[in-house]
Amino acid sequence: MSKANKKIKIVIAPDSFKGSISAQDAALAIEKGLRSSVKKGIELITVISPIADGGEGTLDALTSEDQRISVEVTSTNGKTVLAQYGAVGNTAIIEMARAAGLTLTPENERDASLATTFGVGELILDALDRGYRSIMLTVGGSGTNDGGCGMFSCLGALFSDEDKKSFVPTGATLDRICDIDISHLDKRLYGCEFIIATDVKNVLCGSTGATYVYGRQKGADNELLDKMEKGMIHYASLLKEKCGKDIASIEGCGAGGGLASPLLAFLNARIQSGIGAVLDTIGFDKLISDADAIITGEGKIDAQSLYGKAISGVTGAAKKYGVPVYCFVGCIGGDKKELLTLGISDIYALSDIAPSPEHSMTHADELLEKLGKNFAENIENL
Repeated sequence: MSKANKKIKIVIAPDSFKGSISAQDAALAIEKGLRSSVKKGIELITVISPIADGGEGTLDALTSEDQRISVEVTSTNGKTVLAQYGAVGNTAIIEMARAAGLTLTPENERDASLATTFGVGELILDALDRGYRSIMLTVGGSGTNDGGCGMFSCLGALFSDEDKKSFVPTGATLDRICDIDISHLDKRLYGCEFIIATDVKNVLCGSTGATYVYGRQKGADNELLDKMEKGMIHYASLLKEKCGKDIASIEGCGAGGGLASPLLAFLNARIQSGIGAVLDTIGFDKLISDADAIITGEGKIDAQSLYGKAISGVTGAAKKYGVPVYCFVGCIGGDKKELLTLGISDIYALSDIAPSPEHSMTHADELLEKLGKNFAENIENL
């Protein structure tokens, strides 16, 4: 009787290598390398699970092109843009940057005073129409500073001025809001759960708030920053008056130009770390509970990678099940020995096998495949 093969399960869960290769393609390259070199007597079980930290690229990491829905919506600058969102199970994944992103408007045309999140609301309504009641909103890469008012207007909220005229507030007109009427909100929203995925902890107002930290890159000069900050403070005060909660003090509320503010005030919404939200959505704990190893990675690993970023989320989950984590990265920033004390079994860098940094960037797929091949040569020791 022949001896049964040894089964080894490896979960391959990299983030994207920014500017080089997507998370999905990185995972496939690693898997290809593993399979090309696995030894006889080993049954290799691989699980492809690309990840993201909750910012731009999350939709690409979690869904394939054929799993996405395209919708014409209002862009950051008020024009029309074709935006996509997708779903994992019963959760709709909406990247606000697809509808209200900084890069949707040319740099010389960016105007934070007029930029709107209305299109994000249009994506939410489309998801509601398709039956989704769990919605993950990723708030990285925004080009707006309207406190989510454009989105909330689209969802049915009425903002009115001192003359009781309704209008859709933008960054420069938050100070005109005298009342917020939620009686006309889409009723389906009350049966929804909103997960706001972000890895920044900015509050809504003040020196570390949405306006002063991010407003300049969105096209605001000093004068406009001061005006928008006054409007945001006024808006925050009105929200507190209406809902009885100090929304403005919640860490992360300032992300995306304050996008989450009205959701946190009036609906079932919570802010979660980006990587935590992603791992929960894909059921990562279940994927790794019986794994022999996890291969994760990103373009560069340094001390910050272990604090709220993708790799930190993976190592935190792995620790619960005693699964070793190996990192395939573009390059190592900092002391490798120090990084290895933080829950990683080993780190392998493309820069160690590439002739130049440029080669690492342009040939990441080939190099990741080679790292996978090298890793598989000792796979029986897992």
